[in-house]
Amino acid sequence: MPESVSQTQTRGVRNVTVLGAGVIGLTTALKIQQQGGYQVTILAQDFPTDPTTVTYASLSAGAHHVSVAGDDVDQRNIDIETFKTMWELSSPNGEAPGCFKRLRQKEYHREATNLDTLSLMPNYSELAKEDLVPGAISGITYDSVNTDAPIFLNYLLSTFLASGGHIVRGSVLHINQVINGGPGAFADPDVHYPLPDVIVACPGLGAKYLGGIEDKDVYPVRGQTILLNAPWVDFCMSLSGGPDKIWTYVIPRRSGNVIIGGTYEANDWHPRPRPETTRDILNRVLEICPEIAPPEVRAERTPTVEDILPIIVEESCGFRPCRKGGVRLETEWLETSARRIPVVYNYGHGGFGYIACYGSASVAFKLLEEAFAQ
Repeated sequence: MPESVSQTQTRGVRNVTVLGAGVIGLTTALKIQQQGGYQVTILAQDFPTDPTTVTYASLSAGAHHVSVAGDDVDQRNIDIETFKTMWELSSPNGEAPGCFKRLRQKEYHREATNLDTLSLMPNYSELAKEDLVPGAISGITYDSVNTDAPIFLNYLLSTFLASGGHIVRGSVLHINQVINGGPGAFADPDVHYPLPDVIVACPGLGAKYLGGIEDKDVYPVRGQTILLNAPWVDFCMSLSGGPDKIWTYVIPRRSGNVIIGGTYEANDWHPRPRPETTRDILNRVLEICPEIAPPEVRAERTPTVEDILPIIVEESCGFRPCRKGGVRLETEWLETSARRIPVVYNYGHGGFGYIACYGSASVAFKLLEEAFAQ
């Protein structure tokens, strides 16, 4: 049970409220809680243990580590830190090997691409022309890590709670509710939560509508995926670029399931998978990766979409929280009639939350410490 205000102040602990429990919110909250000297409470409407919803995009992510930072040095450092952390976690002696699957990644491009960041990945090399898939003009290969999103999110949540963190479910309409009332404004009135000394806002798409933030540069990019039961697939691949800018990908998980996709539909608010999009994804993936079909089918004939339908586990879609101008990682001091406190923003990662989560958490923590130093 959370301590009272007087107990917390006596111990000299700084109270932090993190808004949002997606992959960005969870990694940021865990980072701060594990530093010592902080008591972190996550305040969110959705948590990893809830049923999948279109607005909680973290559960539906493919979540393989393919950085697109290019020559953006800050983003590159964030992505590399995240990869190194996940690589350590995924090792046989790591803390969470069950959340990940290490695989050789093959990435094909239909147009010229900046490969600066990916060239830093383990065992990087360029693919020969004869090894390219139809439509590709170049390709690379390297070792990477795939994340089983639902398992990893619950690992983050359970580790956060085991580290002494707290969670409160609530639908925040305005950030002033949290500044003036803290998590206690949304919790059982018999439980006493201290007011936050700082708020770390990781609301994802919610930043567009949350009062006091209302970031008009935030917009949804709808992504539709298909989960297959295909344990025979033991490689990861993607095809990107071209006039439609669509990524086609195959991402195996440790469980034996494979995520295939996808779509990139800016400002498309349709909340359910479209049947015609499902067939389009299956056709695109089959063209570059017929190995998703059952081996017994491939042994007899060229597989078709109908051969894949029986192994579909689910179809899903989510709204990636994108932002014009890129990620917002900065501090702003907000003031009400009662209080003035710093708010650290960490949102706008779009479809690259898993690629950037640990690195952006480190940046957010640095901003938090700088705010306290003031």
